[in-house]
Amino acid sequence: MKILILGGTKFLGRHLVDAALAHGHEVTLFNRGKTDPNLFPNLETIIGDRAQDIEMLSGREWDAVIDVAGYVPRIARLSAQALEKTVKRYVFISSISVYADFKKAGMDESYPVGKLEDESVEEITGESYGPLKALSEQETEKWFPQKSLIVRPGLIVGPRDETDRFTYWPVRIDRGGEVLAPGNPSDPVQFIDGRDLAEWTIRMVEKRESGIYNATGPAKELGIGGMLDGIKAALDSNARFAWASADFLKQQKVEAWSDMPVWAGDELGMARTNISRALAKGLTFRPLADTARDTLAWFKAQKPERQANLRAGLAAEREKQVLSAWHEISG
Repeated sequence: MKILILGGTKFLGRHLVDAALAHGHEVTLFNRGKTDPNLFPNLETIIGDRAQDIEMLSGREWDAVIDVAGYVPRIARLSAQALEKTVKRYVFISSISVYADFKKAGMDESYPVGKLEDESVEEITGESYGPLKALSEQETEKWFPQKSLIVRPGLIVGPRDETDRFTYWPVRIDRGGEVLAPGNPSDPVQFIDGRDLAEWTIRMVEKRESGIYNATGPAKELGIGGMLDGIKAALDSNARFAWASADFLKQQKVEAWSDMPVWAGDELGMARTNISRALAKGLTFRPLADTARDTLAWFKAQKPERQANLRAGLAAEREKQVLSAWHEISG
């Protein structure tokens, strides 16, 4: 197949290129050329800005386009309009953040999405990100009716994830010693290795699938305790987990998701998203141990200044302070 990827040089986009090439497809990239412009020297790369240069793609034919970097409906509309007559299928990578809230466990794809009072807003914030993605989905479906595939991932993790929202745990557990762990070990977590998401997305393109799919993992519910124990075993670490209650962490201003990555805190519905539709379409997951080891190996290959600057989780000194406070009240 001939596949156009909007983006393609960062994290998930890069994994999508790798998966498509592994399946023998012909890949064209369209991006601004700002991130690793020489990453795929053997691929056709069209340099341009989607907001201004999308017409560069007009008249070119592809079996599918995969939009990895669509965040606002205006840009999604421009892209879909430009490709409407020459591309057979439009894949839009969205997010489970589109949902209006996470009060309900087991939310499926029919759950209401968030809305904006002013739909012309384009500033991306914690409040606008999800609704803007939802509006972008609607633009995709409008221009590609019955020919659009909307993928709603949860937390995407693994090698090349520059957010460190999962990476923190392999790095911290590898360091060993007493590790601050959040809430109850049974609190659910959901995440998906970017390589698994990319592989499944390419298979869905090959099957010419359409519709909306939540795409996160694992296949069966996993607690934060199981995740941390699995990482510890994979890394053969001597880490010891100190489980601090959610109320205590709030008092200490230790935030779920950012300070304690992957853990959803009070929003447990976020970690119990229904993925049965994607599972029925063949979504599969590599072992947690593989993701943990590969993520740590990738991180250790980064420059020293990058390794010294984790972008999620608690700094070592702050963790010590919180652990000390926890031991004072828990004995």
